[in-house]
Amino acid sequence: MEIFKRLEEQDYEQLVICQDKTSGLKAIIAIHDTTLGPALGGTRMWTYESEEAAIEDALRLARGMTYKNAAAGLNLGGGKTVIIGDPRTDKNDEMFRAFGRYIEGLNGRYITAEDVGTTEEDMDLIHLETDYVTGTAGSGSSGNPSPVTAFGVYKGMKAAAKEAFGDDSLAGKTIAVQGVGNVAYALCEYLHEEGAKLIVTDINEEAVQRAVNAFGATAVGINEIYSQEADIFAPCALGAVINDETIPQLKAKVIAGSANNQLKDPSHGDQIHEMGIVYAPDYVINSGGVINVADELDGYNRERALKRVAGIYDTIEKIFAISKRDNIPSYVAADRLAEERIARVAKARSQFLQNEKSVLSRR
Repeated sequence: MEIFKRLEEQDYEQLVICQDKTSGLKAIIAIHDTTLGPALGGTRMWTYESEEAAIEDALRLARGMTYKNAAAGLNLGGGKTVIIGDPRTDKNDEMFRAFGRYIEGLNGRYITAEDVGTTEEDMDLIHLETDYVTGTAGSGSSGNPSPVTAFGVYKGMKAAAKEAFGDDSLAGKTIAVQGVGNVAYALCEYLHEEGAKLIVTDINEEAVQRAVNAFGATAVGINEIYSQEADIFAPCALGAVINDETIPQLKAKVIAGSANNQLKDPSHGDQIHEMGIVYAPDYVINSGGVINVADELDGYNRERALKRVAGIYDTIEKIFAISKRDNIPSYVAADRLAEERIARVAKARSQFLQNEKSVLSRR
């Protein structure tokens, strides 16, 4: 990998390689853009095929956080960390404390949080060395993000329903939910309370039965979820589920769910747009978790956090407006919303710095 060439391609600001021989720490911190504020993004621990694969994952995820945070209206940039190792066998206290010292050395340019392979306990260890971490067990922590993420998905789904059906009520709507994990189960609670009819599937039979018992949901097979006679399809499990094989099966008018990277390829976003399917871009509708954890930076207030998460409804509406304005698919409109916000702030910041310099030069 030609590191600087790769950074230049999508204008990354910084790549930090962290190594601690004693603890076995091998970490990569990628900071994509700090125009809006310090970079916020979680720490992922994973076994990678190569160091290059780990770097590429950190870069990809960091850029995704720039767009997620910008579209969510947060005054935060995008960053991400990956730690190379098996989270089941390679963790130790010294590793996360050493990593915390690296974060402290960035002096606030990067703030971390939980991600795949890391836990609240890991964040507590990082917190022993730096304050630039969220999702700890201490007072002021936002706690389990799943219910708040689900609330944001629920609000975004209502905005998408309004776009597709002219009314944001989900009462009487049939919603096919793919995956019934923590976020999706909490989402099903909201949908059931509003009077929606639920069809569910999951590789975990116990999770499916739980939803059947609690919400009167109809259970179907893993590969049968796409072809259901549903008004809304809610992908809440794996990514890349909108693809060449599944799109021809879809009967839903709306796609709105919590899963990351739902489109296998951008061309699939173009395809569903041409079919007239209303798509709520994944990194916008599932941003409730990051909005919630970002509230910790102001001293966590759950009522305020939920109010901010409810704003996902308005953000989804803005994306649909941009989609119509520019005649582009909603996934492109989401990127444009984020890019326009970053550009406005960058211009304002540039003007401020120029004015500040001119003032100083007159002294």
